[in-house]
Amino acid sequence: MSISSGVYREKVTEGRIAEHGPTAVDMHFHTNHSDSTTTVAGALRRAKRLGIGVAITDHNTISGSEEALRSGSGVFVVPGIEVSAADGPHILLYFYDLDSMREYYELHVKPFKRSSPYLAIRQDTWEIVRRSMGYDCIRVAAHPYGYLLFNKGLQKCIEAHYLEQEILEHFDGVEVMCGGMTRTLNDRAASLSERFLKGRTGGTDGHLLHDLGNVVTVGPSTDLEGFLGDVVERRTTVIGREKNTLQKTVMGSVVMTKYFRYTFPSLRIHYEQNAPRVRKYLEARRRR
Repeated sequence: MSISSGVYREKVTEGRIAEHGPTAVDMHFHTNHSDSTTTVAGALRRAKRLGIGVAITDHNTISGSEEALRSGSGVFVVPGIEVSAADGPHILLYFYDLDSMREYYELHVKPFKRSSPYLAIRQDTWEIVRRSMGYDCIRVAAHPYGYLLFNKGLQKCIEAHYLEQEILEHFDGVEVMCGGMTRTLNDRAASLSERFLKGRTGGTDGHLLHDLGNVVTVGPSTDLEGFLGDVVERRTTVIGREKNTLQKTVMGSVVMTKYFRYTFPSLRIHYEQNAPRVRKYLEARRRR
């Protein structure tokens, strides 16, 4: 079922990939290099069996992506990282080569990581965008209306007036289907892509091995430069389905175990990110 131009909510099949491909990539997947229990080797084996590529987009680190790129697995790997901004949004950066990704990480992410390494770094959204502009990469707004009660989506922060709408101009794409989001919010993300003519990506936001490949971004190019160009030029198609409630609950339970050792710094970061919402609520109450 097509929910928007270039977006199909249905099971990923070889036939559907062939219609729009040949290259299909799960563009948002996590490993045990951040808050998942899945190994890179396991992810690559599953990707190879499914005949798809993968972007290892661990939180604030590139070591998982580096391992995948150096593995010699034969799997199509997109160099990537998911950077968490101090003011909330998650930003997916996809690089055209490993050296650019490594330099960006060493200079602009690693020195700014906090005591809870998988949560927000000491840079806001504008600063992350500005620093990434000097590198050969594309910027994609991850789950732009997410996540739950948290300010982890770019457009969610824009519509809450925490960020200016103009910042979206500096993004090449929007994650129009995130496996961890609700159908309603993914539909809104797809509409956002159409309204502002942004490239389309989709991924599972998977943290468990069986998540991998349930949402894919499909493009006509077979090389990395061409595939990222397909995203920017809106030549990609996104196919997949969101996780159901049980799957999300299981995933959340597993992810939480990775944060136990960082409980107190994590609580502090969540408080700082959600303080604008609290202040806005209190100001509204005072005006009544």
